[in-house]
Amino acid sequence: MLASDRFHKIDKDFRNPYARDRDRIIHSGSFRKLEYKTQVFLNQEGDFFRTRLTHSIEVSQIARSITSNLGLNESLAEAIALAHDLGHTPFGHVGGDTLDECLKADGFKNGFEHNFQSFRVVSALEKRYKGYHGLNLTFATLEGILKHSFPYRKSFLPEAIHEQFNLDTHPSIEAMVVDRADEIAYMSHDIDDGVHSGLISFEDLKESELIQEILEKVAEEGVGQENDEMFRYRFSSHLINHLVYSLLEHSKQNIQTGEVLSATLDSKSQIPIGFEPLLETKIKKLKKILFQKMYQHKKIVTKMYAGKQAIKGLYRALMEEEKMLPEFYYQQLDYRKKHRIVADYIASMSDRYALSFYNEIYGKL
Repeated sequence: MLASDRFHKIDKDFRNPYARDRDRIIHSGSFRKLEYKTQVFLNQEGDFFRTRLTHSIEVSQIARSITSNLGLNESLAEAIALAHDLGHTPFGHVGGDTLDECLKADGFKNGFEHNFQSFRVVSALEKRYKGYHGLNLTFATLEGILKHSFPYRKSFLPEAIHEQFNLDTHPSIEAMVVDRADEIAYMSHDIDDGVHSGLISFEDLKESELIQEILEKVAEEGVGQENDEMFRYRFSSHLINHLVYSLLEHSKQNIQTGEVLSATLDSKSQIPIGFEPLLETKIKKLKKILFQKMYQHKKIVTKMYAGKQAIKGLYRALMEEEKMLPEFYYQQLDYRKKHRIVADYIASMSDRYALSFYNEIYGKL
């Protein structure tokens, strides 16, 4: 029998349902666009800095490591992780906040929220099948994308979503793992990118007790000066390892492997995935330092202000002249509200396309 004949006899999908979800997400157009969406630094700042794409991959890797050690479903965690940022606008959180302001100013009280937008991308906005919209993902993956970030922001969601996914309950443990993996990933790589860019230094970060502990571990290896690339790499590795091992140690006792948690545990109940209280406090202090000394740095704020003006300008222009919408979105004007269509289109843009389109309309920004 020829190998080709043998493969032709496979009449069922050889993947498990969550692996199939993961593959559908990876092959979506929205996933590819993450390469040109801001994490902290705009994509054109340089090839080194993380984007939403590299961030999503790092979150996925960390989530797989955690779920593997806890005896959970790795493919489910991977699918949720890879899709969790699909709803982000250009220019990071500033872009989402600006789009939210634009919609609310026009009377849309639900505004814009990127977690719900990620859910909408995979359940409605992506078009891959003739008969229906979305990527045709499993309930657990959809629920994990919608509810992975605690606390769940119910005010943004239509009643029909509440009824179907019950935001009064926690999602799967895998979704909870993704939430903490997201936190571990962005803290470690934002520090790496921030030090590399010169916006923050390890001296600044030494105000954090957690950072002092990690720097001591790196110093024991004798890998060089604090600004060296090898030093930064070893620092990131130690920080991720420390947080992952700490999370595993604290969480294992709270998990019964095989338990079906989705929609069974009240959202007021304590989440079983996390760190011991002292480390949680250290993490909060580190986040505060990063916010004050890096995220609010003049260079970052200046770039984000430019992005904010671009979002406002694009929203205003597309509301005034709907014929600038691509055909896919323009056709939806017959049965959907224009404000939401315009918001969906802007949210789908990469940073560079949003800037290019803005400059085409208004001149060089």
